[in-house]
Amino acid sequence: MLQETYPETAVAGTSAALAVRDGGFLRFGKPHRILSGSIHYFRVHPSQWADRLERLAAMGLNTVDTYIPWNFHEAVRGRPDFTGRRDLGRFIDLAAEAGLDVIVRPGPYICAEWDNGGLPWWVTRGKMGRLRCATSEFTTEVARWLDLVMPVLIPRQAAHGGPIVAVQVENEYGSYGDDADYLAWLRGELLDRGVTELLYTADGPTELMFDGGTLEGTFAAATFGSGAGDHAEFMGRRRPGEPLFCAEYWNGWFDHWGEKHHVREPADAAKVVRDILEVDGSVSLYMAHGGTNFGLTSGANFADGTFQPTITSYDSDAPVAENGALTPKFHAMRAVFLGSDAEPVPAHLADPPPTLPSAELPLVRRVDLLALARRAGDPVTSAHPLTFEELGVDAGMVVYRARPILPEGPIGISIEGLRDRAYVHVDGHRVGTLDRNEPGRTLELSGTGERVDLEIIVENQGRINYGSRLGETKGIVGGVLIGRRLVHGWEHRHLALAELAPEELCPGATAPVGAPGLPQASSESAPGLAVAVLDVDEPADAFLALPGSVKGFVWINGFLLGRYWNRGPQATLYVPAPLLASGENIVSVLELEGLGDRIEIHTGPSLGMTEEFIETF
Repeated sequence: MLQETYPETAVAGTSAALAVRDGGFLRFGKPHRILSGSIHYFRVHPSQWADRLERLAAMGLNTVDTYIPWNFHEAVRGRPDFTGRRDLGRFIDLAAEAGLDVIVRPGPYICAEWDNGGLPWWVTRGKMGRLRCATSEFTTEVARWLDLVMPVLIPRQAAHGGPIVAVQVENEYGSYGDDADYLAWLRGELLDRGVTELLYTADGPTELMFDGGTLEGTFAAATFGSGAGDHAEFMGRRRPGEPLFCAEYWNGWFDHWGEKHHVREPADAAKVVRDILEVDGSVSLYMAHGGTNFGLTSGANFADGTFQPTITSYDSDAPVAENGALTPKFHAMRAVFLGSDAEPVPAHLADPPPTLPSAELPLVRRVDLLALARRAGDPVTSAHPLTFEELGVDAGMVVYRARPILPEGPIGISIEGLRDRAYVHVDGHRVGTLDRNEPGRTLELSGTGERVDLEIIVENQGRINYGSRLGETKGIVGGVLIGRRLVHGWEHRHLALAELAPEELCPGATAPVGAPGLPQASSESAPGLAVAVLDVDEPADAFLALPGSVKGFVWINGFLLGRYWNRGPQATLYVPAPLLASGENIVSVLELEGLGDRIEIHTGPSLGMTEEFIETF
């Protein structure tokens, strides 16, 4: 994991590039204002990193900030990866080439509406309430993470001629806990590994959050979406002599499945930026460009007793849209940063990115969901149902199988402690769906006094990324009940969606329906795997819709694009041009509830009915 180093242009140990002086920032000794925007390299195809950074700079920003998700780089303990899509060093280098400073936010916790808040499942594995604090079992793992990521960051600091000018300590910690010893330990670990640039914390500007999340001797930034004057007054009172830095200005917002798409009027969003600048503040737009929760990376929230999984798009109504298009909000923000008489946006950025023409592709059914699930992985047996964590798995789905007796007459099946959604089958037939948001629901069956083949496919819909439920377990946490009787004697198989081989994703993709030797779905709309062929002359962006399909996952040429759900608001999935090739492209669809008959290619996004984002504190 050796990383290239920058040539020495400054003496190691000299002053940080950014300094706080007399209520303002200095950059290498000169008055400076941070004009930043968030881009998450892990939500953007690496072939598009340079383009998105150029668009951010064209908005008039001088800095880019990014979280660094631990679980993206070390999905399996002891097997770190900083290559390809995970080449953090390359992203930082590209930012430098675009003339941008870089602020890094290495966690270990990042929130970011990212699965498990960026923490690996093997760190959290059911330890709710025992994370993000000074316990040795947590800090030992965090120290390992810092040993992995700091060699990428340290040589790219400004003191070594690189673009990194600031490093965040933890992330909005005051929204979670109040362990000052943990924060101080983490700051010390960063310093011990060679961080010389500005260290800072970031919290919502309330007494509660600042009491828990700030450190004496460490610069304190704020996160908010409105009320710049009030927040400047609060910050001045709590941190006299420090400039206002809104490290996350929420100019848009994310969406959960089943909600409306959150938007914010460009004029209103730009006005708050102007207000921040008028009180001599600095700002970072969250997000400047949102990107996409590819694969199984979208997180979830839990509020008012309801589990709220996040959608695949992370467009976030950002100034630079999910496909890189410059929105009215981009131009409103640019006018604030550069003035109304600024030079026009370069022509190669001003035009919308090209897209594939509209098309319809027939979906060809290949394999039933149960048939696919039954041959997934190696079976693990147990007297009681095991959680994902007990099985040593992270995401995807687990197939639970048992052989209980169904007594004669009407009887109900229920699941205690379901996380998150279960597709229940008896003797190979779907009998219903259970969801964690419907506790106590029972599926009514009619038994004959014989043993039945009970198969339950449990879907992990994303790990919680915010709040005290961080680290909760997935799968069947309690038990399966027939009436009041627990079912024992279980077999488990892990359907690892992100690891399905090409031959599993596109069996006979181009062969005619009914070709000899191909498994076939049992009915036209049966849940299961289907394929389509997309012919492309010249690769370009596309927006994929699945009319008639209900809920599932989509792959493009073996790359797991993400989830879809007709619950909305999102109706199309963004397909970046680099995922496509000239000629035939295979689209694989795993439908969980009811398959439609086609895929549609659209020339623009459909993210659903909208509602105005309103800050809640």
